[in-house]
Amino acid sequence: MSLVGEERKDAIMNLLNYAGKVRTNELVEKLQVSSETIRRYLEELENENQLKRVYGGAIKINYEREEPSHLMREVSHAEEKKRIGRAAASLVQDNDVLVIDDGTTTLHMLPFLMNRKNLKLITISVPALNLLMEYHNKELFTGEIYFIGGKVQSKHFRTAGTLAENMMQSFFVDKAFISIDGILAQHGISSYDCEKAMIAKRIIENSKENIVLTDHSKIGISTFYKVADLKEIDTVISDVAAPKEWESELEAKGVNWLVAD
Repeated sequence: MSLVGEERKDAIMNLLNYAGKVRTNELVEKLQVSSETIRRYLEELENENQLKRVYGGAIKINYEREEPSHLMREVSHAEEKKRIGRAAASLVQDNDVLVIDDGTTTLHMLPFLMNRKNLKLITISVPALNLLMEYHNKELFTGEIYFIGGKVQSKHFRTAGTLAENMMQSFFVDKAFISIDGILAQHGISSYDCEKAMIAKRIIENSKENIVLTDHSKIGISTFYKVADLKEIDTVISDVAAPKEWESELEAKGVNWLVAD
C-alpha cells in the first residue's frame, strides 16, 4: 500500500474508527512500512489528540466517561441532528406504530411528522412527550401518544428501569427510532447507561424495523453497555457516510446506511 504520510495517517484513523483500536504489527502489514514509521505516525496522531497510544498499538480517544446531560446534548451538533431527524421522519408512513427513543436527535423528528395520519407514537422521552402534547393540543398532531412509565432519570429527562421494560414488553411496533452513545461495526451499538441500554434492547426486540440515529461524534466509539449487534439494526441515519472499512461488514449484516442531506 503506497501512501504518503498524511494519507497513511488517514488510513490509520479509518481503521481506528472501524474497530476502536489498532495494533502496530497489523498496521505494518497493511501499510507496508516499518514499525518505526508506524510508531512515528501514532505519536503524531496522539499529539494531534486523534488517538491514545497503548502497548502494541493505539485506541480511539473517548473524552466522555459518562453520558452528557440532556441540556448539554441539546446544543451539541444541533444542525446535524436536525438533518438526521428530517431524514428519519421521511421513513414514516401513515398508520405506522412508532417508538421515538430518548435523545435530542430523535426529538428533531417530531416537527416533520405532523403531516402523517393515524400514527401511534410511544416514547420514554419527557421532552418528546411534552412536544407531542403541545402539537396535539394545537391540533397539529392527531395521532395517539403513549408514554412508557418507570424510574425517572431526571438528568436525562427520560424513564427507564424494570417498570419501563415491562411496559414496553406489551407493545409491538412497526418502526423504532433508536438513539445511541457509540457505534462500532464489529461490536454494534452501545450506551453509557445500563438502564437505558436495557430498555433499548426491549424496544429493538419488539420492533419490526430498527433505525439508529447518530451524528458523526458517536462513530467509532464504544461506551460501557452493549445494546445490540449491528445485525439487529436495519438502518443507520447519520450526517456522514459510513467509514470505508465498515462497508463489507454493513453489507454482511444487512445494514442500510443513509446520509442525511
